[in-house]
Amino acid sequence: MIKLINIFFILITFLFLIFVFKHYLSNKNIKKININRSNIENIVKSKISNLPKLKNDTKNVIEFNSGYQEEIKQNKPRNFWQLLKVE
Repeated sequence: MIKLINIFFILITFLFLIFVFKHYLSNKNIKKININRSNIENIVKSKISNLPKLKNDTKNVIEFNSGYQEEIKQNKPRNFWQLLKVE
C-alpha cells in the first residue's frame, strides 16, 4: 500500500514538472515574455525622460563643529601603541 502511494506521489510530481516546463518553454509564453520586456523598456524610457531636475539646495547645510577637535587636544594622549610594547 505504501509503495503504491509513493508511486502515485512520484507520478504526480513528474507530471507537474512536465506541465510546468511545457508551459514555460512554449512559443506562446516566450512571445508574451518578449512583448512584456519590450513594453517595460519603453515605459521606463518614457518615465526617465519626464523626470524633473531638482535645484541644488545643499549649500551650507552641514556646519563643521571645530569644538570637538579642541576637546581632543585637551585630553591626554592615547596609549594604544604602548599597550602593545613588550617590556
